[in-house]
Amino acid sequence: MKKKHTRILLVDDEPDILEILEYNLSSEGYQVEKARNGVQALEKAIEWNPHLVLLDVMMPEMDGIETCEKLRKKSTASNLAIVFLTARSEDYSQVAGLEAGADDYITKPIKPKVLISKIKAILRRFESSESKSEVIEVGDLTINREEYKIIYKNEPIFLPRKEFELLSLLASKPQKVFEREEILSRVWGNEVVVGGRTIDVHIRKLREKIGDKHFKTVKGVGYKYVV
Repeated sequence: MKKKHTRILLVDDEPDILEILEYNLSSEGYQVEKARNGVQALEKAIEWNPHLVLLDVMMPEMDGIETCEKLRKKSTASNLAIVFLTARSEDYSQVAGLEAGADDYITKPIKPKVLISKIKAILRRFESSESKSEVIEVGDLTINREEYKIIYKNEPIFLPRKEFELLSLLASKPQKVFEREEILSRVWGNEVVVGGRTIDVHIRKLREKIGDKHFKTVKGVGYKYVV
């Protein structure tokens, strides 16, 4: 994905933050649009179809968590990267962002070099995952990576990207125990900012949608998919 074709939507209620973000990302060659709150962000997302959204958590009218949840309900959201911007570093905001369907997390104050490095890493991961074209069939589960579709017991299931990638990884080798470090590396890449609870949150969401019986925890090691 070339930078000049990559669209990034910036969402923050602080004009200074938007200006800094726009300057640094535009200087790198990315196309940039801005929104001052969640309501504007949803309108811009429908109109502009961005590849990535940098989304502040604390905003008037509609906060980042609700905005993220609504973005994830869009039919095209499976190919959308969502990264939260927040001054908070507590576990609560990290987990809340993951619950809402975020892909990553950047804390304020924003350091331009860290921001650019993170954006590049996220976009590389998305591009890499999109290049894999295969169909995984395990029991009642069918995963079509090329079309980004999941069928479970003859019913389609929508999953946010990270849940999709995690399920694809585990289902690619049923019964194999994937260690936590391998899961973090292969699903989130080497620049993980949200910590080890990331996996636990996503496994819990998959259990709710696919069924608890398919996901087994191996204490102190990791997880495996069971048919």
